[in-house]
Amino acid sequence: MPSRPPDDLPVYRLLTGKDDAGFCRRVSEAIELGYVLYGSPALTFNGEYVVAAQALVWPGD
Repeated sequence: MPSRPPDDLPVYRLLTGKDDAGFCRRVSEAIELGYVLYGSPALTFNGEYVVAAQALVWPGD
């Protein structure tokens, strides 16, 4: 695995969005690139829908 993420992506990423299949796909795509989950997901309600957040990091050496 490369020491840096592809396409100039950052080492740390916090993905956020509506808690739906699209959000799950974005997290899954990051995992497929080589990122690993960092901590538990967070959820909140914005008055209209549930918003999810998941931190991911690029594994170090």
